[in-house]
Amino acid sequence: MSEATLDGRGRLTLPKEVRERYGERYRIVQLHDGIKLVPIEDEPLDALRSEFADVQKTAEELRQEARGEALEGAGR
Repeated sequence: MSEATLDGRGRLTLPKEVRERYGERYRIVQLHDGIKLVPIEDEPLDALRSEFADVQKTAEELRQEARGEALEGAGR
């Protein structure tokens, strides 16, 4: 774990090893007990493709499955 401190202008400098691992763009998410920095991918679509590369079903199959589960959950 590393630390970072705000400068006099309110800027936060992340340690080099953090920037090298996660990149240089982040979303700031406010939580009830603090904040979280979420890295923003340079190519969001490429990140999604790699995240779901092992999914074997088509979008239509996933849609039908979700619809069936929703109907089942609604008691139909």
